Amino acid sequence: MNFEYLMPTRIINKKGVSSNIGYYAKDYHLKHVLIISDKGVEKAGLLTNIYSSLYDYQIEYETFYDVKPNPRDTDCNRIASEFNNKPIDAIIAIGGGSVIDTAKAVSILCTNQGVIKDYEGMSLAEKPPLPILCIPTTAGTGSEVTCWSVITDTTNHYKMGIGDYRIIPKLALLDVELTQSLPAPVAASTGLDALTHAIEAYTCQIANPITDGLALHAIKLIKENLAEAVNNRNEEARENMLIASLMAGIAFGNADTAGVHCISEAIGGKYDTPHGVANAVFLPYMFHHNMEANFKRHAEVGFALGVDSDKSVEEAANETVEILLRLNQKFHIPLFKELENVDQSDFQQLAETAVQSSSNPNNAKEMTVSDYVKVLEKAYRNSLNLNTDSK
Repeated sequence: MNFEYLMPTRIINKKGVSSNIGYYAKDYHLKHVLIISDKGVEKAGLLTNIYSSLYDYQIEYETFYDVKPNPRDTDCNRIASEFNNKPIDAIIAIGGGSVIDTAKAVSILCTNQGVIKDYEGMSLAEKPPLPILCIPTTAGTGSEVTCWSVITDTTNHYKMGIGDYRIIPKLALLDVELTQSLPAPVAASTGLDALTHAIEAYTCQIANPITDGLALHAIKLIKENLAEAVNNRNEEARENMLIASLMAGIAFGNADTAGVHCISEAIGGKYDTPHGVANAVFLPYMFHHNMEANFKRHAEVGFALGVDSDKSVEEAANETVEILLRLNQKFHIPLFKELENVDQSDFQQLAETAVQSSSNPNNAKEMTVSDYVKVLEKAYRNSLNLNTDSK
């Protein structure tokens, strides 16, 4: 088995660690940073200690906290244009995946000319991007340890991937205190986003032994902690979800995502659907479509989710689909047809966009446009026959 594994991020998990960002930033000899965040984080007062710590270590800072969900190319271009004439030597990202992905895109544009669309693909930036230090405030995306930034192309209405190993954050501070005020629906959808990352990292065609271990343990942690983190704000559960999200991020960052993301990113680009919600909606249907390609691996996901290990791999895989459907019900994830603006006449276009995703070739089962249309239609009808309809 041939594979590569890269993990350049320094990870520190400690309650309250975000308040010491200045202490850690000094290790990178920073003098002037750009803080990127969103209005929710700013209104919750989570930036106050960040400012104080940077001040204590004489690190000047600029701020931008108007990042929107499903970050847009126009916003990334605007932020870079606003700040690239200032002596900024790093970006500190404080927020969820949208914030961190925006920071990655801006880090490229602050040292390279053009617009972010110019860098769609892998490693197209001529000059090294600005280094990124990040503090995730949600337990879901894993963007704090990946080399990808997913940005909406507002002209063509799809999500483009900007990849570069140099945009992997240098530092990730995991601070459970910052997830205390996370609204329950966001905690649920981001947790299911992390579950999707782990499952696709494990079942995609380029999984490897290291990512397998990370993915399976992340699945177990999510099973054991998501409900407590969402419903009771239990601190230990929230910390375990931060760890699970990070492990799933490392796993798919060194393996890949697959068909669920191909569809969800098409949906997000078209309808601006929150990414975690879109992943959760399609995970059961894509898992069901894929499982015959490798019943054993799909069953092992089920065993990690609590399926009886005495069951056959076919039985276990089918039961896993039922578990995924129940999780969506438990955490009030809407049905596909309930998402805003969804129109059946768009299915062909959505499927064509999904096929063009760079992750499509690594899906467990070969996917064509017609295959994606079939998955979209089943999800829209909320129709699965778990005993006979796996093909």
